[in-house]
Amino acid sequence: NGADFNYILQNSTVPVIVDFWAPWCGPCRMMAPNFEQASRELSPKVQFVKVNTEENQQISAQFGIQSIPTMVIFKNGVEVHRVSGALSREQIIQLLSQFQ
Repeated sequence: NGADFNYILQNSTVPVIVDFWAPWCGPCRMMAPNFEQASRELSPKVQFVKVNTEENQQISAQFGIQSIPTMVIFKNGVEVHRVSGALSREQIIQLLSQFQ
């Protein structure tokens, strides 16, 4: 929920990457295994969070999510980068290497 989500963003000591997705989104479903693989490789140096935009419309609106999949990277509770579109595992890892 929103309170838990904001708590994670504000209190994480590592970068947080958030995948905004929806069950009906084909590119989101294609990217899900890539996000999971990157998570296994980079945790605990990066915290990985998934937000279902259908179930969490308030969080999606709070961050102005216009298209999915969208990944937003936060550091110290502040958004530092945003990218829309499906990424490969390698692209996710390369993207995160800039913020570790």
